[in-house]
Amino acid sequence: MSTRRKAAFFNVNPAMIDRVWGLGRRERISELTDMYPHLVGRADFDTHAAAIADVECVFSTWGMWTPDEAQLARLPKLKVVFYAAGSVQAFARPFLSRGIAVMSAWHANAAPVAKYALAQIILSQKGYWRNTRDSGTPEGRAAGPFRGRGNFGATVAVLGAGAVGSRVIALLRPFNLNIVVFDPFLPDAKAAEWGVEKVSLADAFARADVVSNHLANLPQTVGMLHGEHFVAMPDHATFINTGRGATVNEPDLIAELSRRPTLTALLDVTDPEPPTPDSPLYALENVHLTSHIAGSLGDEVVRQADLAIEEFGRYDRGEPLKYGVTEKMLETMA
Repeated sequence: MSTRRKAAFFNVNPAMIDRVWGLGRRERISELTDMYPHLVGRADFDTHAAAIADVECVFSTWGMWTPDEAQLARLPKLKVVFYAAGSVQAFARPFLSRGIAVMSAWHANAAPVAKYALAQIILSQKGYWRNTRDSGTPEGRAAGPFRGRGNFGATVAVLGAGAVGSRVIALLRPFNLNIVVFDPFLPDAKAAEWGVEKVSLADAFARADVVSNHLANLPQTVGMLHGEHFVAMPDHATFINTGRGATVNEPDLIAELSRRPTLTALLDVTDPEPPTPDSPLYALENVHLTSHIAGSLGDEVVRQADLAIEEFGRYDRGEPLKYGVTEKMLETMA
């Protein structure tokens, strides 16, 4: 008789399971568990309910759905959800309220975002974005393309020191930068350990050559970054958003970017996403839009499944989860 733990994949998108749990990862977790052979979605839950009544572990990724109370009642042995992706805000609470653990692979997805932000920060201090625009015509080249101040001794403000922000801080250490951080939840002792200065949100914008936003998307952060912050930015400063578009008051940002072409905005996220067809963001020369590419792309997404597999190993050995999510954490996580 098998002693492997009963498991099932829950998702509404088979292609997403194939993508994130590809390159042999789905086969690997199926070797480690007694895996139910069918993908369970919201619409066909009743079809599978009797067969999965003894499931202990659920595996998923983007496309995870939220069972209602009646459906959860039909999963009496479910103990843990392993989510091979980032935010669990959309589905975690019903599980957590019933004492079912939820694991998120947010740290795996944080790695590419942090590296993407690092690249943009370093290029920003060199004046890359305006320089390429100025260098794109003979007239601009002859007039002398803009050059940045360089990275040595420049000030970078990191907004939010969570999974992504903390990685950005670590990646910036070798570059002899002055790093200031806005995060009310960052302990003073941790800031001292990291060698960063905690500042107010207003000071972060007023002092930094580059502001990199990694604030969580929560009710209290919606529109948190607004007009007075963008007005306070020094000339030639850069605002980078690889976090969430909803944290930015977009009309205020557009107004200041329109008024001061010396500022630069690098926006991988917007609100809405993508911008509406008539959005001024498309027309402003000092705005560079990308289509939410900072996070895991291509085979990078498989790292999330790898982290979920590692977490299952801890669970299977009776060890605490390293990346478990609590209801309290949902108050500060994106």
